[in-house]
Amino acid sequence: MPFKFLKNVILITGLMLLALPAWATKVSMETATPNSVVGLLPQTMAPYWNKAGIDVELATGQTLTKSLLKIGQGNLDSAVIPPSAYTGLLAGKGAYSRLGAEAGGKMAGNVRALFGFSASLYHPIVWADSGIENWADIQGKKVYIGPPAGTANAQIKALIKAASGLEEGKDYEGIKAPWGIAIQGFQDGQYDLVIAPQALGSQVLAELSLSREIRILSLPADAEPPADLGMIRSVIPPDTYSGQVNKDEPVTVWVTVMMLAVNKDMAEETAYTLTKTYFDNLDTAHKANGLLKTVTAEQRFDGVAAPLHPGAVRYYQEQDIEVPAALLAE
Repeated sequence: MPFKFLKNVILITGLMLLALPAWATKVSMETATPNSVVGLLPQTMAPYWNKAGIDVELATGQTLTKSLLKIGQGNLDSAVIPPSAYTGLLAGKGAYSRLGAEAGGKMAGNVRALFGFSASLYHPIVWADSGIENWADIQGKKVYIGPPAGTANAQIKALIKAASGLEEGKDYEGIKAPWGIAIQGFQDGQYDLVIAPQALGSQVLAELSLSREIRILSLPADAEPPADLGMIRSVIPPDTYSGQVNKDEPVTVWVTVMMLAVNKDMAEETAYTLTKTYFDNLDTAHKANGLLKTVTAEQRFDGVAAPLHPGAVRYYQEQDIEVPAALLAE
């Protein structure tokens, strides 16, 4: 390593350390794809937590079902977690079926939540000239349904069934592939419909729509997502994407929700500061990154499946926010 480069690294690292209060509390945290809402939110909040005396050591690009296990085992302080992963661990099902209910439930008992937030909107996209104009037209087609493992498969299949009544393997062919190649696979013609989790106004989708016109299929306005899959209803406003042929009307979609989970043994003051600092700076975070504009304070309990940490409860009580009884730890 050249000496000049090494000197710069040492200088930058030294300045970062000087910026931290001497009493700063270190918190390890994991999240998923760095350019998704799931990854952008903790990245955007990290400097505010830093100013509040919490040194968040954030690792992105992680598999969140594994992150949850680390929290349950006491090997990780916090992570962004899909609610369905927590309920799966609690029951010893899904990704945690090898653990069983007893071991899974014990690990889930070590997990607490701070707050929930909306993550990515599921955009059901077809090419405008594909001949697919409504959900019934995907009969017999190839559909991208998410990565080989994880909760997305169940979410996307539930979305399609609610929209059309069609079932994977019977009425259409589900194609599984990593998120990172989902859009490229669609462009290459590997599937007819891609259901892509993206932030509202995603640059990736904006560029896709400009390369070739797209249609975003709308869900029935009254279609409710299954309660156990960690989704809520949302709307893509008109004129969001320039190359969308049905851009004149709002499109009803489902959006995934996440929770910031922590180990139950995290100090109450640390959990309180993480929670308070998040809500105190959420409006500023919107200005710092427009992709976070769909994340609101009112989503605080959306998707929260684990009991709240006492530090988070303390914050909500100070703000006169009623905490659902189901979220209070016994």
